[in-house]
Amino acid sequence: MSELATKVPKLNRLFKFQFEKAQDCYVLLFPEGMIKLNDSASAILLQVDGNKTVAGIIAALEADFPDAEGIEEDVFAFFEHAEQKRWINYV
Repeated sequence: MSELATKVPKLNRLFKFQFEKAQDCYVLLFPEGMIKLNDSASAILLQVDGNKTVAGIIAALEADFPDAEGIEEDVFAFFEHAEQKRWINYV
């Protein structure tokens, strides 16, 4: 398992994660604008609470979506991308 699995992600304080009715999706708001999130990214960020490890988030998503394949790889890829974009950091 990846070293990333033991890290505890939290949302960067410069971003606000919320459901936007006008967009009919979850978004990340920041001072310069807004990022519309797809369903997968939204499901992952809904699990980010500053307490769960990435492995814990993967386990929760696997329980919520038992028929989905490749969740672990998708979650790792998402967190790598989110860290590069500075959406999240680690506790």
